[in-house]
Amino acid sequence: MATYLLAYHGGGMAETEKEQARVMAAWGKWYQKLGKAVVDGGNPIGQTKTIASTGRITRGGGKNPITGYTVIKAKDLDTAAKLVKGCPILKSGGSVEVCETFEVM
Repeated sequence: MATYLLAYHGGGMAETEKEQARVMAAWGKWYQKLGKAVVDGGNPIGQTKTIASTGRITRGGGKNPITGYTVIKAKDLDTAAKLVKGCPILKSGGSVEVCETFEVM
């Protein structure tokens, strides 16, 4: 089994408490569906700074910043991508980048 980083981009924050509860329930249901595939449930991303190769530091994460992450295990990249299809962020206009990780150390 390989390990995959799910990098969330975009999406929106629910405005009302009722909507927030509905969104959180959708995330909970999706995580239950992922089950043992979840290695690290992750978190939303807060403030960021980007460091360029020149050493220049800027606020923010660039043109399409990461808004959160999760780490999962899956048989292969296609399987990992299929698991993402039900991710709640997709319903709010966001996207998910599925990245295979590998150990080098």
